[in-house]
Amino acid sequence: MSNKTVNIICMKWGNKFPPLYVNRLYGMISRNITLPFQLTCFTDNAEGIREEVKIEPIPIIELPDGIPERGWKKLTVLENNLGGLSGQTLFLDLDVLIVSNIDTFFYHTGDFLIAHDKKRPKKIEGNSSVFRFNIGQHDDVLQFFKNNVNSLKQQFRHEQAYLSKKIYDKNILSYWPDEWVPSFKYHCVPYMFMRFFKEPSIPLNAKIILFHGLPNPPDAIKGKSGKWYRYIKPTPWIKDYWRE
Repeated sequence: MSNKTVNIICMKWGNKFPPLYVNRLYGMISRNITLPFQLTCFTDNAEGIREEVKIEPIPIIELPDGIPERGWKKLTVLENNLGGLSGQTLFLDLDVLIVSNIDTFFYHTGDFLIAHDKKRPKKIEGNSSVFRFNIGQHDDVLQFFKNNVNSLKQQFRHEQAYLSKKIYDKNILSYWPDEWVPSFKYHCVPYMFMRFFKEPSIPLNAKIILFHGLPNPPDAIKGKSGKWYRYIKPTPWIKDYWRE
């Protein structure tokens, strides 16, 4: 694999994430990989994204009016002939923090690998901030959603719950080692009252830190948790990694 360019993809739509998130994701990848790679961003607005990133439109998916935004568009990466890509592909959310080499995400054994849900680790549910799949092998999962969207959105709270269940039903769902993909708010922030005295730290063997829900990286730098009951101290070391 050392001479073959590996696929890494991300997705940006709407106004939640400005282009600097894509640009910093590219920077973090480039500093933490020895394999040749191509980052492709599927987006509805490419303005401000650095030229090294390949731009592709987000595949069309019709969602009912009023459906909560819970990542359903991400399911479109499962379609056949996605952006002219093929083979093994690593999906990364825009708000992850890469803190060490990620080559192993392309060598780890498994047909479909995903981070285990950090809030409910006893469930089969994955966290789709970091998952690896093969382009075109799961178009059936996307098509089933398109054909049953009204009933499925009642059954599943968000895209990663649906995705995990369908891949689990295929008997190919596997998880990344937990130590590789820790949660910032559950594994970096000190436990209980210690969070008032110690700043968050990087867990041993962490590779990609997940920022799911609140806070996001720029708020964590400032010590803004987004929740009055979840105090965190300012975390300036994030700036060492979250940069172009």
